[in-house]
Amino acid sequence: MEEKKVLLSIKDLEVKFRVRGRILTAIRGISLDIFENEAIAIVGESGSGKSVFTKTFAGMLDSNGFIDKGSIIFNDEELADTHVRLAGTARNTIANVQKKLDEYAKLEPGAATYRKILELESQRKQKMSIADEEREKHEAKISDLQFKRAEAFNLKQTLDSSADKQRIKELGREISGLDTEIKRLTEAFEKRKKENAAAVKADAAYNAQYDKSMAALKAQYEKETAKEASPAAKKRNETLAKEIYLSVGRYPFHKRVRLIQRLLKEIKKAMQLGVDPMQDEIFDKVVFRVRYLDETADALHGTCTLNLAKVKFAGDWGQIRGRRIATVFQDPMTSLNPIITIGKQITSIILKHQNCSEVEARARAVELMHKVGIPNAEARFDDYPFQYSGGMRQRIVIAIALSCQPKILICDEPTTALDVTIQAQIIKLLKDLQKEFGYTIVFITHDLGVVANVADRVAVLYAGQVVELGQVEEVFYDPRHPYTWALLSSLPQLAQRNTKLYSITGTPPSLYNQITGDPFAPRNPYCLKLDTLQEPPMFPVTKTHFAKTWLLDPRAPKIEKPEAIQDIHEKLMKAFNI
Repeated sequence: MEEKKVLLSIKDLEVKFRVRGRILTAIRGISLDIFENEAIAIVGESGSGKSVFTKTFAGMLDSNGFIDKGSIIFNDEELADTHVRLAGTARNTIANVQKKLDEYAKLEPGAATYRKILELESQRKQKMSIADEEREKHEAKISDLQFKRAEAFNLKQTLDSSADKQRIKELGREISGLDTEIKRLTEAFEKRKKENAAAVKADAAYNAQYDKSMAALKAQYEKETAKEASPAAKKRNETLAKEIYLSVGRYPFHKRVRLIQRLLKEIKKAMQLGVDPMQDEIFDKVVFRVRYLDETADALHGTCTLNLAKVKFAGDWGQIRGRRIATVFQDPMTSLNPIITIGKQITSIILKHQNCSEVEARARAVELMHKVGIPNAEARFDDYPFQYSGGMRQRIVIAIALSCQPKILICDEPTTALDVTIQAQIIKLLKDLQKEFGYTIVFITHDLGVVANVADRVAVLYAGQVVELGQVEEVFYDPRHPYTWALLSSLPQLAQRNTKLYSITGTPPSLYNQITGDPFAPRNPYCLKLDTLQEPPMFPVTKTHFAKTWLLDPRAPKIEKPEAIQDIHEKLMKAFNI
């Protein structure tokens, strides 16, 4: 796959709902990158979390829904052009605050002495602690042993308790030995730390010199802070203090120095390294993130991202929903006002999101109606929604969505309510308009037949998780997850004459409860024992293809795909007379 710019990056997303006093976890740890100008399909049966997932980054969650964990980072050049100036402002503010802080420290009685006290304390703590090199070696050993233990434990879980008794006993002994070694190394390291601290405390000469120096500094600090400053100095100090007050001005000087310096350090780190707001307490509530890259004499350069997981208020969403992310729903009548003309509905959106007059807005609306395939658009401009057919109404909804000039167009089963002929027309329209307008399509559907015509990539969802992800050819012709096998087996085009259509047995798990192991395990005819005990990781099949199933573990038994989807390419070609 060619390198593409990541437009939307979802990491460890968890979405919950409060329902009648209980918590329902609808999205459980989804991580997914969506690229610029691609078409990605989100597929799965009803209740798998498809619509909730996209509503989350479109700002359309119901009032009882909330993001409990994770980030949704939206990269946008237009936002960057607007907000990268914040980096210059922040950088200058940091420099000014640091300068004021240094100036204030010189004037504050006892400030220089207090800094010497901090330096002396820091030197003693460093002398009493373990060297970084020794600590890193210890952590590496422990990590290696824990990895070996996990491997042995996972292998033990996959073995048949009746047929592999001897091997299970051997693995049990190996795990026990590894536990003992981990405990021994941990205790030895803790003992080494205590011995190091004890050696410093036992060094009488060093401690005598430390106590003498510290006592002298503290006495000097108390003496300096006891002095009464002149009225002019007091006024100057108060002015400077107000300028660097920030949120920590209520503390005495020695605490204020620590807090402001820590704040400055975190701001600089965030600007220079692009710190993830989810990993940084100082920036936990920040929505815009500016990453400082470099600068020239007249400009500061960087990138800007927007964490949609942090956007809380409707006013903030006005800059994103519709304008940058638009949605086309299954039933067009839910998106159209039945008592307002079609033309008025399109022009009102254009006036809101584009800088133009009413005359220009009307002209652009008629042009959009032509582009989405409305015949005789000028004459149909003042018609009402009920005067349009279902397919034409859906075309109008697409026109309204495109009038916002979005970067992402979410299509939530837009063809389900239409007949197959109109379905094909709408899908072709979306793809043709994508080439012209350059938006990204996120297409939600449970119909894999539709996916083949619209998508470049496919993400298969089950119980609020992505269980398989890949190029459309990879997922169709080389599926690896049993759930994907079941979905493909359900295609009517693969059914043989005089045979029953395939259906997936059982029901999805309750999302009110904690799910142990693979959520598809109770319905999976190829379920392994490990599937009931431990959630599988996302295994790579190729650079672009991944599946969340223990069947891809090298130790798993080799299982053939269901007969219905073997040679699926030839079967589909035959079904469609290609």
